[in-house]
Amino acid sequence: MPDAPISAEVSSVAKKESSKQPLPCGTWPSRVTVDLVAGKTRTLSEVSVDGTVVYWLERRPAEKGRTVLMRWCEASGSQEVLPPECDVATRVHEYGGGAYAVRNGQVVFSDKRTGGLWGQLAEDATPVCLAPGEGLRYADLRFDQAGHTVLAVREDHRTQGEPKAALVAVPVGSDPVGKGAVLYTGPDFLSSPALSPDGAFLAWIEWDHPNMPWDATRLCLARVVRDAQGQIRALEDRRVLAGEAQAESILEPRWTDDGRLLVISDRSGSWTVWQVEPSAQSLHNSAQQADAPLSGLTPLPMPEGEIGQPAWVFGQRSYQPLPQGSILVLAVREGVTHCLCVSREGTVTPFAAHPEQCPVPLANGHFAWLEAPSDALPTVVVGTGQNGVQQVLQHSAALTLSSDDISRPETIRFPVEEGGEPLGHAFFYPPANSAARVPEGERPPVIVLVHGGPTARAQEGLSFKVQWWTSRGFAVLDVNYGGSTGFGRQWRERLKGAWGVVDVADCIAACQHMVKTGRIDPARIAIRGSSAGGMTVLVALASSSLFAAGVSLYGVTDLRALAQETHKFEARYLDGLIGPWPEAESVYLARSPLSVAARIRAPVLLLQGAEDQVVPPAQAYAMADALKAAGTPCILHEFPGEGHGFRQESTIRKAWEEELAFYGQVFGFQPQG
Repeated sequence: MPDAPISAEVSSVAKKESSKQPLPCGTWPSRVTVDLVAGKTRTLSEVSVDGTVVYWLERRPAEKGRTVLMRWCEASGSQEVLPPECDVATRVHEYGGGAYAVRNGQVVFSDKRTGGLWGQLAEDATPVCLAPGEGLRYADLRFDQAGHTVLAVREDHRTQGEPKAALVAVPVGSDPVGKGAVLYTGPDFLSSPALSPDGAFLAWIEWDHPNMPWDATRLCLARVVRDAQGQIRALEDRRVLAGEAQAESILEPRWTDDGRLLVISDRSGSWTVWQVEPSAQSLHNSAQQADAPLSGLTPLPMPEGEIGQPAWVFGQRSYQPLPQGSILVLAVREGVTHCLCVSREGTVTPFAAHPEQCPVPLANGHFAWLEAPSDALPTVVVGTGQNGVQQVLQHSAALTLSSDDISRPETIRFPVEEGGEPLGHAFFYPPANSAARVPEGERPPVIVLVHGGPTARAQEGLSFKVQWWTSRGFAVLDVNYGGSTGFGRQWRERLKGAWGVVDVADCIAACQHMVKTGRIDPARIAIRGSSAGGMTVLVALASSSLFAAGVSLYGVTDLRALAQETHKFEARYLDGLIGPWPEAESVYLARSPLSVAARIRAPVLLLQGAEDQVVPPAQAYAMADALKAAGTPCILHEFPGEGHGFRQESTIRKAWEEELAFYGQVFGFQPQG
């Protein structure tokens, strides 16, 4: 007899909707205020543990974007670890990550303001400089087992040309400042130093131009050489374990407690977890026998889905080895992340969480992680796999949204090529507000989100970049166009040589699909994106009359200039996305938004940081001039002191308010307030 309760539920929903006030879309009163978004929301990241103590980073717009290291323990609760002048971040690869490490109460960190490597060697002690900046940057920090040494990826900017990458070992607390050892250098890029449990071996990832880490990397291993005090001084017998014979993306080497070396590889078509053979004991033997064969990678029993993330930043964690041989993994299926525990035999048990990075075990059997569900703001939490969140350590904002104020993602699949296969993916968010609804006979305007990268993905965790709009009466369509991660290498490589073509076509196809469903207003479609997504926005405006407005945040406008001016990490990125530079210069010119600016008729808002080193401000200036020359309405707002991505409270406030006012002008509504 299921009909009665279902009918009652439908009736209840209809009654609730009818009690809301019909208001023009864009004018709805919203609890997602500019004060909340700009100043009162912390960006939480990099959760780690030290015994039963939990650490994490939080970036605070109200403190001009300063990133603070926080610590929680049962006895004293949450507190700041470092003095207020410290800003825990690194600019290695410009995007940073892996900016701190902890062991037995000792903390080492990269300070953004000085560029140096610092240590707080006792709780609440004054930080001391372990290695000066002065043209050097440090990331991917790891203590060795004894706590004598910190391993790091160092980027050297002291000479002309591209900065040089090196694996370095910096003593903690004994040697004079700056006496660390360069362990290995040579490849264009290095990441993920991982010491074996006995401290005898170091594994790492390396790659060279023109590859990006999602194209082709190498997994390497070497024996560790120590001095009489036990500090790491050199590496011997380097060998490539995987990635040399075939192009594969290998990421995140990690050792298990029993000495097995695990990695992520996409050699099967999707990133998943593999075991390096032979075992640690065999590695000891083979290090002494130069001709001993290595058997490469062995697949582990893993659930369906892609386990791995594009290595834009250091310190990511897509899986976590556990005692007794189990492994926690984050598997992406249909664009949605699932946290799963996989036994050595392959038995899969759901972990009751929605983590942004894989949970890490505490010494008491619990776990810590950053909880990022689709219906609540992110929080740093402690809990278990069976019971989920048991204690919240830090909220990203002091706000609890009601269920009716939150728009939840719906998975949308749509054809991107003739014949119906493959299918594109997007998340659709309908308008949601506990006090307002779309008037009868009206369909809501939609904002199409184009994620950056372009090697990245739209994610389902609750975000203000979505809820700001849905709570005001907009629908949002967040598109995982070809090139996005989470759908395997073949989908990722749809963008090879086709950036500015496939991504644009997929965004248009997603909009056309939603227009056919009748759920959006075809006359009120805006498209917005940042960085690489900003380029897609501008080319889409030139390619289709579907879009009534576009917003580009620090977006690429001149591919030729980007190829010549950008930083080392992305210096050859466009070789794969567009073609080799300068041989393919004509393609770079044809694909650049500047070349098609005269075809753009919809109004455009450009938001740009004045200190952007990834997409320099000159690109925004040139685009604004080209649009104005074509007679296209254009607003350019440049924010002093901002780089690639906005961090200051005043900037974030102005950017959100200005974008909402821009849509109000285009779509003919007056935003509340």
